[in-house]
Amino acid sequence: MQAKDVIIIGAGHNGLVCAAYLLKAGYKVLLLEKRPVPGGAATTEEAMPTEAPGFKFNLCAIDHEFIFLGPIIEELNLQEYGLEYLFCDPTVFCPHPDGKYFLAHRSLSKTCAEIARYSQRDAEKYAEFIQYWDQLMRSVAPMFNVPPQAIFEIIKSYDLETLKTVWKMAGSKKKALDFIRTMISSPEDILNEWFDTEIVKAPLARLAAEIGAPPSQKGITSGMMMMAMRHNPGMARPKGGTGALTQVLVKLVQSLGGVILTEQRVKDVLIDDGRAIGVRVENGIEYRATKGVISNIDARRLFLQLVEPAAINQADPELRDRIERRLVNNNETILKIDCALSEAPRFEAWGHKDEHLIGTILIADSVRQVEKAHALTIMGEIPDQDPSIYIDVPTMLDPTMAPEGKHTLWIEFFAPYQIADAQGTGLNGTGWTDELKNKVADRVIDKLADYAPNLKQSIIARRVESPAELGERLGSYKGNYYHLDMTLDQMIFLRPLPEIANYKTPIKGLYLTGAGTHPGGSISGMPGRNCANVFLAENRSIVGKLKGLFRS
Repeated sequence: MQAKDVIIIGAGHNGLVCAAYLLKAGYKVLLLEKRPVPGGAATTEEAMPTEAPGFKFNLCAIDHEFIFLGPIIEELNLQEYGLEYLFCDPTVFCPHPDGKYFLAHRSLSKTCAEIARYSQRDAEKYAEFIQYWDQLMRSVAPMFNVPPQAIFEIIKSYDLETLKTVWKMAGSKKKALDFIRTMISSPEDILNEWFDTEIVKAPLARLAAEIGAPPSQKGITSGMMMMAMRHNPGMARPKGGTGALTQVLVKLVQSLGGVILTEQRVKDVLIDDGRAIGVRVENGIEYRATKGVISNIDARRLFLQLVEPAAINQADPELRDRIERRLVNNNETILKIDCALSEAPRFEAWGHKDEHLIGTILIADSVRQVEKAHALTIMGEIPDQDPSIYIDVPTMLDPTMAPEGKHTLWIEFFAPYQIADAQGTGLNGTGWTDELKNKVADRVIDKLADYAPNLKQSIIARRVESPAELGERLGSYKGNYYHLDMTLDQMIFLRPLPEIANYKTPIKGLYLTGAGTHPGGSISGMPGRNCANVFLAENRSIVGKLKGLFRS
């Protein structure tokens, strides 16, 4: 096969975004994807074509917020290629066992009015809380769109209005120290400081824990931005499902001359004289790259499985050991349940309204329940006795994803990748079997049916994917769809490690992108865009290379 300028390992959405920028700059790009379809964790598929034909399911990612904090949609003209976002409003519905419920609208004032039905103080504090995290988000958002250690680019990314926001956040000694304290505290501590009622604290704790850790864990308070982002810029889903974003990116990449090959699992990165020159796939075929290889898979798999130890040691004798010992995945991932429904769930005891199902439905009865859901998981236990659940009914917003009058149900249940005391059994030695995953799914469905009694009779078909199966499908270490934990010690200029945080590696011509790089997991495309910009700077003229020195 004729050599390309660049080979990208993995055609997830960040790999596709990266390819689009490189193609627009005139480079020839080949993407190699191990699955039969491109998209990685951002696909929408007819997962049950026999049992439920015509039902389309998001197999991992679903709710989009971060992509609106960057310029990718506009810069790549994705709307011209058919991308259409549908915004959710309301954004969160969380019924509580006592008949009360938390309901968040995109409008902050409408949300506060809902909270005021139970606590006037919490309603007032909620407005202050969201404004604080909105300001924090706007203060740090420019950093998401540049390499995390590129000091001059970070400075350039801040305009006057953003600097004013930063000043509001940390413009005095007290504000600065309060900010530091907030970031190193736990979501539980912060929520207890701000609010009185479980009606507010429980759903906010559940959203903060989406980072993948218990709300009591220090250093994950950045997850508190999840709720603020549902007010501004808002939470949306592509019409047709998350995979519609992937399809648009595929169309763009191919229109620019890019090549995407599926069912091509990369086995080795080829290194010659300290430089990445191509890859070898599982069937032995080699693809050559004249300018570079970009990895859209996590650093652990790349360096510990695809690159010869001698090549790494020659470039940096400490890197393999630091990757093996420092990159942390805490054993928490998800058991995923998709259902085809004859009718939508009905929460009659909570004054059911169809509009309450447009956004996310959270089963978060208390902060303690959310805590157990995550803490037990990390210890290898399955927290299915009283499950906390994240639910979407995508067809309430987008009826095109199911036959007329029917619905789909998307359930995320946090579960351990490796079950305690089950090592060596089940799929890949994790302890997960088909029998076990279905028993757990039954308990999760039982819990949801306590709130929506019509659920069980409405299920036409269901698909259950265990954490082990999710990890195998995505090729992610310990099933971590963020590649590695999104804790403070593995974020920004530390992600995945300080020496490879700027998308470059010690091996010449080998670059990193994807969820395991800055600014982290979620649907944003930012790692892909940032990596492309680093690659372009490295391969420009002498002037461009001199500018690249400031990135090192």
